[in-house]
Amino acid sequence: MATPLDPNALADHVERLLAVGGPLPIVAAGDPVLRRAAVPFEGQLGPELLARFVEALRETMHAAPGVGLAAPQVGVGLRIAVIEDPAPVPEEVRVARGRVPLPFRVLVNPSYEAGGAGRAAFFEGCLSVPGWQAVVSRPATVRLTGQDEYGRALDEEFTGWPARIVQHETDHLDGTLYLDRAELRSLSSGAAMAERWAQPTPAEAARELGFPL
Repeated sequence: MATPLDPNALADHVERLLAVGGPLPIVAAGDPVLRRAAVPFEGQLGPELLARFVEALRETMHAAPGVGLAAPQVGVGLRIAVIEDPAPVPEEVRVARGRVPLPFRVLVNPSYEAGGAGRAAFFEGCLSVPGWQAVVSRPATVRLTGQDEYGRALDEEFTGWPARIVQHETDHLDGTLYLDRAELRSLSSGAAMAERWAQPTPAEAARELGFPL
């Protein structure tokens, strides 16, 4: 699903997507739009259209459901993503994964850098790779820079699960899927995850499937 590069054509493309109403179709792995670096947002969508597009991303993320969604995942190659996580998890999961509530945020032209040498490895999934999860080791703390939907500068540190969400969605904008960073021996179906690997950490999966943490 190619995204037009001409600003007018791109705006028309987004208008057509929104005209259907309801959650937007999510692009699955194998579509080239997920493997291209997204174009920096430089006002290609006017304020009103941008607001409508952001709301559609939010609606689609909630309906999936997910905790983040990048514009390329709905076929729009712009550096825009939304994140939100109410973190409705048991206490032991919260402690093990650092999964705390993350209020709704819009990330425009985001980039991140590791905030130290610490790393954390957990199972991760993706709305564009439905039915599968795999363990990904990522920096435990990151510094995110970019803008919000109003053009205000972002410069913020994220830790724990919010840091993982930020990295996952920003990676989408660089044409990177979580599987590119995953320990492939950990790749597990949704059924296997429910039956075998629902523990707060992937330590048991690492022992049984034979991959390092």
